[in-house]
Amino acid sequence: MVRLVVRAHSGASRTSVEWDGAVLHVRVTARAVEGAANRALIQAVADALGVRRSAVSLVAGHQSREKLVEVNGLDQANLDRLIQQ
Repeated sequence: MVRLVVRAHSGASRTSVEWDGAVLHVRVTARAVEGAANRALIQAVADALGVRRSAVSLVAGHQSREKLVEVNGLDQANLDRLIQQ
């Protein structure tokens, strides 16, 4: 299990994920209304890291652009490899 800092960008023209150092920038098309952007963010993170959606959970920052996400089934070595790509 690893935790990572995610910077959320809701209302984007398309969904994308990109690393900026150790921070993961996630752009989603959903607006920040009734948790839609958070749900889309979790799905985008799961897809980018190659894990199931249920393995990703939002730990902190539910109403903030900067969020703390926990990913089960991924260790720090694999995360570091993904960041380097």
